[in-house]
Amino acid sequence: MRTIQGVGVSAGIAIGTVRVLAAADHAVERRVIDDPQAEMDRFRAARDMAVAQLKQLRDNVAAEFGENKAELFDAHRLMLQDPDYAGCVEGLIAQDKVNAEFAVKSVAEQFAAMFAAMDSSTMQARAADVEDVSRRVMNVLQGKRDSTAQDGSIQGDAVQNGTVQNGIAQNGESHIIFAQDLAPSETAQLDRAKVLGLVTAKDSANSHTAILARTMGLPAIAGIGDAFDPTDDGHVAVIDGASGAVFVDPDEATLTECQRRKAEAEEHLSLLRKLKGKPTETKSGQRVRLYANISRPSDVAAVLANDAEGIGLFRSEFLYLEREDWPTEEFQFDAYRQVAQEMGDRPVIIRTLDIGADKQVDYFNLDHEDNPALGYRAIRICLTRPEIFKVQLRALLRASAYGNIAIMLPMITSVQEVRDAKRILEEAKSELRGEHTDFNESIQIGVMIETPASVIMADELAAEVDFFSIGTNDLTQYTLACDRQTPSLERFADPHSPAVLRMIQMTIEAAHRHGIWCGICGELGADLSLTDTFLCLGIDELSVSPTSVLPLRNVIRNH
Repeated sequence: MRTIQGVGVSAGIAIGTVRVLAAADHAVERRVIDDPQAEMDRFRAARDMAVAQLKQLRDNVAAEFGENKAELFDAHRLMLQDPDYAGCVEGLIAQDKVNAEFAVKSVAEQFAAMFAAMDSSTMQARAADVEDVSRRVMNVLQGKRDSTAQDGSIQGDAVQNGTVQNGIAQNGESHIIFAQDLAPSETAQLDRAKVLGLVTAKDSANSHTAILARTMGLPAIAGIGDAFDPTDDGHVAVIDGASGAVFVDPDEATLTECQRRKAEAEEHLSLLRKLKGKPTETKSGQRVRLYANISRPSDVAAVLANDAEGIGLFRSEFLYLEREDWPTEEFQFDAYRQVAQEMGDRPVIIRTLDIGADKQVDYFNLDHEDNPALGYRAIRICLTRPEIFKVQLRALLRASAYGNIAIMLPMITSVQEVRDAKRILEEAKSELRGEHTDFNESIQIGVMIETPASVIMADELAAEVDFFSIGTNDLTQYTLACDRQTPSLERFADPHSPAVLRMIQMTIEAAHRHGIWCGICGELGADLSLTDTFLCLGIDELSVSPTSVLPLRNVIRNH
């Protein structure tokens, strides 16, 4: 067995034979031409043909996956029709008297390098887009037929027919595709009946190719780099799109364990088919909002795949934890906007940065603390270092123009903290108005209830905000005086403690007295043994990990 570690970009387990796709030959010869105008006409005709192909591809994707997933190919068409792109190609033809193929390839390389050098991940992704659309134009110019059929199935000998035995494809009716790289258009046109999963040497978790793989429900792994080996063709492999692990010629133990996990995943998928689109509602008609927790924009795919009704907790601190320097306003705005746009009308509740305690970042230069759980963290950092806080608030406000965003403040212990945070928020709003920047003027503000002080002050806090969300992890440790990072205290840190449950009850009752809603975003929300209890207490919302959404909906609908 050979084990390869890549980056998991689309969850799921696939077991099958490997089909290695040879890299397409994109070699272009530079030729001197005598008639630049005729060559420009040739380029325009090829561009128009490529635009027509993309229109067909867009319609295919929209029909199978929905209009929002087809927008990428609208963007590709607009890119080809962009006057700057066309002007650069035609200018190179006219000035250097080169053939259209060479001009297209040269301009594509220049544009891709420009996009790749930008700070914004959205703009970086456009490097692959411009290369993809340019290859399409070059193929037309070189007389190569479109590599995909209009019905969306892959052409040529990339996937061959065969039989399947014991869940493992033999000689190829369905394969795990290994490739150096796959363009977004190539990924979108794979025949899902013939493809079990994808493994690429290049790409990233946030690429359009990765997003399309998640949309198609294909397990996918990117970034295996030099471990890509064409001689793997025909070998049996197992891929785990969640962990990024690839097992070529798996041993019996690995194969058995992966088959077990795959069966569990298929059972979960069956639950999805049964419950997708169904209301999260008890038999008596009690409605509960069922949201999901995420840590980064790439998690949105799992939220949508598991049919969550919104995002109840976006842990924005991971935008800080995964960097070696301060995330800029533009970087944060780009991340928040991406999530808001992908979620559409569904709510996205973003917690302001919760750095400190067990989440340390070197560039914050925080002093050592003997008891960091009770120390300088979360809202305390934000209120004493408003220059950091305001950058995040400006990014959140700007992103609110693109979706249904709400802001949630962590680690609140007093009304004054909320008022101070709202004052800084108003300053950010005033600045954006002065800059004529759009944002949602009525953006909702909520607080996390995770300290005994916030429970005791819940009536006063409810008068200041639009919603409560109970963070049961911290609420348990502070209520029971048990550091949740200390393993020896595990037997004492019982989240089912009557004291914790009474704190939750008091919070819900205070929220309802003041006409605001109350949810739970901590791990206790996914504890199915407590679901009936939370329903009896009148909880309005539960936010859990994406994979917990459907089992929880099932329990609620049977209550």
